[in-house]
Amino acid sequence: MNNVVKKMIVFSMVGIIQIGFSASLVEASTLYNLTSQQHGGDRHGQHDKDQDRRERERIENERHEREMKRRPNENDREWHERQRREKERHEENLRRIAHDILELILDK
Repeated sequence: MNNVVKKMIVFSMVGIIQIGFSASLVEASTLYNLTSQQHGGDRHGQHDKDQDRRERERIENERHEREMKRRPNENDREWHERQRREKERHEENLRRIAHDILELILDK
């Protein structure tokens, strides 16, 4: 009888230790941390960043479309030169917007 009680105590302690290790591993896992952060205010911050980026891109695209149209009393050479400059400016602005968004994401 004494031997059975000792074995029960040892197995109970081993079970308790395993539960403790499992709980600490769950707390330290990245999957658990990612899901817990998403439930907080992080979602709203990401949504605001996406909305801001979309708004900036929309404004830039509208400006770009207006600038690419031919103006009255503008000859072909001037128009093509202005289009070339505008394309460069547009690409630079889009790169700048993407760079700003990457900075915001990487600063987390």
